[in-house]
Amino acid sequence: MIHLGQINTLEILRESEHGVYLVDAEDNQVLLPNRYVPAEFKIYDKVDVFVYLDNEQRPVASTDFPYVKANEFALLRCNEVNDFGAFLDWGLVKELFCPFREQAFTMKPGGWYLVRCYIDEKSERLVASSKTNRFLDNTELTVAEFDEVDLLVSHPSDIGMNVIVNGIHTGLIYKDNIFTDLSIGDRIKGVVKKIRPGNKLDIALGQIGYRNIEPNADKIMQELTDNSGYINLTDKSSPDAIKDMMQMSKKTFKKAVGTLYKKRLIEIKPDGIYLIK
Repeated sequence: MIHLGQINTLEILRESEHGVYLVDAEDNQVLLPNRYVPAEFKIYDKVDVFVYLDNEQRPVASTDFPYVKANEFALLRCNEVNDFGAFLDWGLVKELFCPFREQAFTMKPGGWYLVRCYIDEKSERLVASSKTNRFLDNTELTVAEFDEVDLLVSHPSDIGMNVIVNGIHTGLIYKDNIFTDLSIGDRIKGVVKKIRPGNKLDIALGQIGYRNIEPNADKIMQELTDNSGYINLTDKSSPDAIKDMMQMSKKTFKKAVGTLYKKRLIEIKPDGIYLIK
């Protein structure tokens, strides 16, 4: 079966005036236009292609791959707006359409928007929606506390930053757990810190508890190495100073420093921390 909106591995079946026809194991065929045909090929060669609908609503293949595929999220730039909706740059000649009804906020040319690409049931074509929450569900969680997860930064709130978790769930990173600049569309790693009633996910950047000590100890060691064995921080330093230099909380910093001190890798003096050589 040829999957619309996905990368398909197909065989070259035959040549035509407009390109070559590709075929899958079930004898379904799709045209690869001349502009995408390899300079050298043989019949029955396999080729990876992205399949979508052309302007005539016919399936067509491309060896150019888009920035987002069906059932994925991505931050895309709006190129144009007409009476029907917005057209987004997703890396293909034919732009990705986002109808007005699927816009959380009215899109404007030049703006960047986090969208979900999906197949519209009525038109059977690929479209975008910036109403991303309707594609997320926390009813049945596929994650547990302390699991490492893939995050996509969604939008800010008064108490932190909302994130999309593993492309499936919604989560929240509280302000006091954010130690670096985050922008909508950023893809980062995180950890499920806590699951609250209603399957609400509290997310932390980095790792939790004892799992958080070693990675941050390594981070301090790297900072010491990069600065000739000295950093101007101690356990008396202000939380803001620690956050600015190390992108971690004071509590996490003190745990990591304690680990290094017990291993006799550092020396703590009134003016800072020194690497023991």
